[in-house]
Amino acid sequence: MMNREAKANFSLQFISHTNGNTTYLDGIRMALEGGCRWIQLRMKGAADSEVEPIAVEAQKMCREAGATFVIDDRVEMVKRLGADGVHLGKNDMPISEARRILGDTFIIGGTANTIADVEDHWKNGADYVGCGPFRFTTTKEKLSPVLGIGGYENIVAEMNRRDIGMPVVAIGGITTDDIPAIMATGVSGIAVSGTILRADDPVEKTQEIMRLLAIHDQQMP
Repeated sequence: MMNREAKANFSLQFISHTNGNTTYLDGIRMALEGGCRWIQLRMKGAADSEVEPIAVEAQKMCREAGATFVIDDRVEMVKRLGADGVHLGKNDMPISEARRILGDTFIIGGTANTIADVEDHWKNGADYVGCGPFRFTTTKEKLSPVLGIGGYENIVAEMNRRDIGMPVVAIGGITTDDIPAIMATGVSGIAVSGTILRADDPVEKTQEIMRLLAIHDQQMP
């Protein structure tokens, strides 16, 4: 379940990654310094013994910053550490099973590529969906089709028609230039990784993204 603070933090989600020059914790620290208040720790393929100490430190950083902290895939670790929630990919534990384990107090998000995915997650108790990819990206290479602006417009319109009242975060190869058009489709936020980590100054890039999202919010009726 998303409380008021989590809803306020939702518009920019940073998904952790390491690129050789930057550790997982370095990236999280820079995103937080830049004003991001939703962090997803994603370490696909790593053992729990490798993930947990990083998760403990990341959670501490998020708590100090007032940020929402979500761990990708590892439901039991989320429960054990008392993280804010879990994000589940299409090949991870089913949403319904995670909800049974975690109860109603934890946030559960799920990856979606179609309106059928979205509706299935909604019926099974998800709090939000990460919908994509916007364009091809190596972190979401198994998802298809690429959605683009039209795909988000269609999914948001169909959600409204079916009365699915669940926030959508757009994901997958999003750059700063894409943000105004993506937010205009009616999604609730964006998730980024490489756009921040590949920047010459990741803190400044995060601040730029936050400014663009604030401009969108100001233009909302």
